[in-house]
Amino acid sequence: MKKLIYLLLAVALTAGGGYYIHRQILAYGDPGYVIVGYGGWAIESSLFVVATALFVAFVVLYAFMRLVIETLRLPKTLRRRTGEKRSRRSQKALITGLIETAEGNWEKAERNLIRHAADSGVPLINYLTAARAAHSRGAIEQRDEYLKLAHENTPEAELAVGLIRAELQLSNQQFEEALESLTQLDKIAPSHAAVLRMQHQAYAQMEDWEGVRRLIPSLHANKVMMEAEIKLLETEAYSALLKQAAERKNPAELEELWKSIPQHIRASQGIQALYFAAMIEAGAGETIEGHLAAALTKEWNETLLVLYGAIRFSKPAQQLIRAEAWYPKHRNDAVLLRILGKLARRANDWEKARDYLEKSLSIEESVEGYRLMGDVLLNLNDAEGAAQYYRKGLFYASDEVVTQIEHNPSGELAEPTELPADAVPA
Repeated sequence: MKKLIYLLLAVALTAGGGYYIHRQILAYGDPGYVIVGYGGWAIESSLFVVATALFVAFVVLYAFMRLVIETLRLPKTLRRRTGEKRSRRSQKALITGLIETAEGNWEKAERNLIRHAADSGVPLINYLTAARAAHSRGAIEQRDEYLKLAHENTPEAELAVGLIRAELQLSNQQFEEALESLTQLDKIAPSHAAVLRMQHQAYAQMEDWEGVRRLIPSLHANKVMMEAEIKLLETEAYSALLKQAAERKNPAELEELWKSIPQHIRASQGIQALYFAAMIEAGAGETIEGHLAAALTKEWNETLLVLYGAIRFSKPAQQLIRAEAWYPKHRNDAVLLRILGKLARRANDWEKARDYLEKSLSIEESVEGYRLMGDVLLNLNDAEGAAQYYRKGLFYASDEVVTQIEHNPSGELAEPTELPADAVPA
């Protein structure tokens, strides 16, 4: 429309200018003339008529040339206009698909996104959003097909497509497939934070703690997690590895694993307790007796103390002497007194065992204390006294069960504390 207005304005100005010039020529009384000759032919006319004819000829020629040019451009123009129409339609479909996805209408979203993906200016978004929609409705094969199309359409977005693929695989609990995808991505972008984070998630979900352990240095070096989170992850991973190794009851394997654990993790009493308990269960308690005693001397801990009492030492008298070195600082520790009584019993020092156990029970009652005291009295030929302590132990155990029931109306009793088999002597 603007072009037509400009054209009409130009014609009007030209006509006005021509008329003005013609009037000026007439005012001077000399209209001028032009003679054009060719061979035997000659044409004579006024200057104004010739100028007008030339102008008209120019306009006609210009209009003809424009018509020819526009005719030649017509296919391209039609294609462009058709493309623009498709692009507008694709953009509208993309917006509709995104809205449908947000509203949870997965099939409608998928249909809108894919139908016009080829005409979209950003087909990658169409395919990735369609993949999420297909995933949400459980169409895993269709999801993977859309992801494949996204990669083929935009090869330079391989990392982005791969991350989406791994994310969807993880959410669908396809952990092995996710790890395979992430391994490929790690080759493309080594040490990428999102890749490392998802690898950690996959290994943890699979309870592949060896994989987590191998990943920890990269997580730390690339600052994917905070320092406190890394330490917590290390503790979790090594705890799980110790528990798995404990099931195999191989002392050599346990020792090798213990040596590979960083010093700041080995300093944790929880990790120490797992290692010492595993070694005792594997029949290698005597190997770690000195280390366990040193840990107790450094920092007093009831769990480690109970584990020390569970060690079957070849020289029980020597073990008793080592444990008695802690007595002066912990005279009123019922657990220590009970352990001393147990060790004295193993060393066949029955009087000392009775003395320690009496002191322990006077400070704190315990089922094990009563049972040990009964065993000691039996060895001292006091069957009646032994029966009384056994009975007290049974009553105390019953009271504990009743107390647990009162505190757990649902009827679920607390799990008993797990100790190595040697913690309770035969």
